[in-house]
Amino acid sequence: MAAPAPSFTLGIEEEYLLVDRQTRDIVPDPPEEMLQACAAVAPDQVHPEFLRCQIEIGTRVCGDLTEARKELVWLRRSVAEVADRYGLAPIAASTHPFAVWLPQKHTNRDRYNMLARDIGAPARRLMICGMHVHAGIEDENLRIDLMNQVRYFLPHLLALSTSSPFWQGQDSGLKSYRLAVWNELPRTGMPEEYHSFGEYQQQVGALVEAGVIEDATKLWWDIRPSSRFPTLEMRISDICTRLDDTLTVAAFYVCLLRMLWRLRRGNVAWRRYRNLLLEENRWRAQRYGFDGGLIDFGRGEIVPYDELLNELIGLLREDAEALGCVDAIENARDIVRRGTSAHRQVAVYQEAVDAGATPEEALRRVVDWLIEETLFGLEPA
Repeated sequence: MAAPAPSFTLGIEEEYLLVDRQTRDIVPDPPEEMLQACAAVAPDQVHPEFLRCQIEIGTRVCGDLTEARKELVWLRRSVAEVADRYGLAPIAASTHPFAVWLPQKHTNRDRYNMLARDIGAPARRLMICGMHVHAGIEDENLRIDLMNQVRYFLPHLLALSTSSPFWQGQDSGLKSYRLAVWNELPRTGMPEEYHSFGEYQQQVGALVEAGVIEDATKLWWDIRPSSRFPTLEMRISDICTRLDDTLTVAAFYVCLLRMLWRLRRGNVAWRRYRNLLLEENRWRAQRYGFDGGLIDFGRGEIVPYDELLNELIGLLREDAEALGCVDAIENARDIVRRGTSAHRQVAVYQEAVDAGATPEEALRRVVDWLIEETLFGLEPA
């Protein structure tokens, strides 16, 4: 008998930085009662992150993108409303425009204390936020097979999501400086190709047995089989400042998985490439976003991103219709037209400087823009 189709359910996690509305700087030690009030809004869905200046939200298991949107609207608004009572605001950006990492404090939990001890300074530099998308794929071996194939498209997703051009008051020249910080940690980047879930478990078990990790949650790859849920978790993307862009990236990811599963039913697989090649596109997306194009390895040349996007939208049309997310997929064209958060942050900064603002004033205006944009479009669907 043919294996049942994956559910392709969705779960989305977002991490926010907490800023002071007066100074626009990060708050190294927000009031404990504020964090408790946020957690009380949605028990088990709002959590502290590694640094105390961060807060994480996660949707419940969602049957489709419409349900995921309702969850994210409610969670973003709830956190913002609680934070506002304390003169704070969440920003959905993968780095802060000018905050300094050294004064930040990590959350006093066993897991985070262990992380700070084991990793050292690279962990203390983790003043970065990401977005993770879980897609429900119940069959373990199918999960591995689709992970092997979808790696090719992860740079395409990163390019749509970039929101970290600044680091400690400087334009880094990268659209995703977050990855530069993240890459300092072990067990990051593209995963290897595995032939089965059993082989993957065997490799994880070797590290556990050696005592270097406790479990598979310490594998911080760009994509990984979740160790808590029957899902494949995409982790490469920056957090999108605008909610609709979050939903677009999530829609692309789940549609890509469905497309690869659909081809697999016809005994067709996406061509696999070595990490040397995949990492080159990862770097291009990190450095240029979608501005520099990505390498099409079938054609052996760099292709403009909008051309690749048009091809992808065509490939995914059937899957977007089946999953009810055609509009979210089409929104990718709008992202390319107006720019990601990274593009727009740099533009806000430059416009302020051109108007006579000092660099410090211009950076504060970027924070103001991020506060406003984080709440953009949060009306119920």
